[in-house]
Amino acid sequence: MTLPHATAERLAQGQQRRKVMRRVEHEQWKPQDAKRDIHAILRAAENGRIPALVNLKYERMAASPFGFFRGAVPLMAHDLSLMSNTGIYTQLCGDAHVRNLGAYAGPDGRLVFDINDFDETIRGPFEWDVKRLATSILLAGREAGARESTSRRAVTLCLGQYRQLMLAFSRMPVLEVARYQVHRLRKFASLSRVLQKAERATPLLTLEKLTTLDEKGQRVFKSNPPVLKRVVGKTAVRVLDSLDTYAESLLHERRHFLAQYRLIDVAFKVVGTGSVGLRDYCVYMEGNGPNDPLFLQIKEETASAYNPYLRHPPARWHQGRRVADGQRAMQLQSDPFLGWTKIADRDYLVRQLNDHKAAIEVPDLGGAGLAEYAMVCGEMLARGHARAGDACVIAGYIGRSARFDNAVLRFATEYANQTEADRRAFVKRLKQKSK
Repeated sequence: MTLPHATAERLAQGQQRRKVMRRVEHEQWKPQDAKRDIHAILRAAENGRIPALVNLKYERMAASPFGFFRGAVPLMAHDLSLMSNTGIYTQLCGDAHVRNLGAYAGPDGRLVFDINDFDETIRGPFEWDVKRLATSILLAGREAGARESTSRRAVTLCLGQYRQLMLAFSRMPVLEVARYQVHRLRKFASLSRVLQKAERATPLLTLEKLTTLDEKGQRVFKSNPPVLKRVVGKTAVRVLDSLDTYAESLLHERRHFLAQYRLIDVAFKVVGTGSVGLRDYCVYMEGNGPNDPLFLQIKEETASAYNPYLRHPPARWHQGRRVADGQRAMQLQSDPFLGWTKIADRDYLVRQLNDHKAAIEVPDLGGAGLAEYAMVCGEMLARGHARAGDACVIAGYIGRSARFDNAVLRFATEYANQTEADRRAFVKRLKQKSK
């Protein structure tokens, strides 16, 4: 079959980028040349966070190398910036790792499995996401007790799926790429468990877990500081007032649905690892009675950790909108209540909290589960990059051989080892400070 001129031209454009950065160069990682101060980089990223919660974040990072990796996006962003890059830009997830994919409810109520965390999303070199995802597979495999050979094979399968699917996307009609779905999720035991868990994670279950009856018999948020704490007074008023601005970010019909819910209570909630210390509020609402709860998460967003290292960093814009726009660009379907707002000159993303959401647990990634899951991760990342970038250019650069895959595997192995060393230094520093 003769390729259309435009497609062939874009494939050739990708091939030409190999002159800028050869595929074998992706293996390079020499920390001894970096002159990096991991503590200074991580401290700088905490500016503006709630000081009392920063230690909680550090505790979660210290728990394991994978936990450290999750909280150290600013460090990896710095490290990736030290290397050459392809200059082939797409929308990045920015924090592509195995636990940032999961299930959630789409606009039509059906379960969707996709990348589902976009706090660091920004346009940048496509390989930055690929390298972070590959490294996360190795670290998660090690934490799950998988053999190193098993973890490396999982990375190889992930990268092979990414490469093969990107080549397939380069030959598909544009709308087929936009609509592409992965249909074999339930064939994999590890993913089937995630989807089953998501089916049980209803708003009513969240109601039971997060709320209680007060002395007046009214349902309110539980108090479990510092992880969950009711918000009252002026702060609660500011949070609720921000919903007017949020509503304007929604499509008209979704604004209509939101208007049918009644505000009940507000809480402050600590979530994740990288986000600990940022302001995160939950709003509890009721629609048609107490058995129709809606929980909205109002999550503070700051600039992407990659922003300082881009050649032409984007101008200042609403960070909540940055995240929402990146999420919509990469996901097949997005949360119908995804939007953004402002509270006291800080930018926030708004989305549903725990509406059929579920993610894989690291212990499930031992044995065959790691290889199965890695393949799906590769497909999901390829789909997101193809939706938001140019599959032809990326496919042209990567090519048909495993040369790019092998180089990224070598990088991931070295960077996983580096992460373990960084975590040891990080824990040692924390112990010294606690004396």
